[in-house]
Amino acid sequence: MRNIYLILAIWGTVHPMYYFVSWFQTNGWDIWAMVDAWHVNAATSGLVWDLTIAAVALTLWVIAEALRTKNYLSLIAIPATFCIGVSCGLPLYLYLRSRIIYVPDRHTVRNL
Repeated sequence: MRNIYLILAIWGTVHPMYYFVSWFQTNGWDIWAMVDAWHVNAATSGLVWDLTIAAVALTLWVIAEALRTKNYLSLIAIPATFCIGVSCGLPLYLYLRSRIIYVPDRHTVRNL
């Protein structure tokens, strides 16, 4: 399963970036113009808010789990989420999280 998460993280980086870079090449490298394009109608605004709320929830989950498990490497999923997207950040976090092995006493965490 771990390799599937990595493949999804790579796909979640490459596929959206293709569209973002294409848009920037056509419309100029103005981030605010892209944000305006995201809110061109109610459907796209709803999608933006859906992904924003998912990104915030993922961020809170990553922070809570990193503090609990001491898996601080997983924190790189946060900038991946906000700089690339949830399509990269979530599978990347699941990939990094899958390194953790929980031992029976629930208080000890061991990395592979």
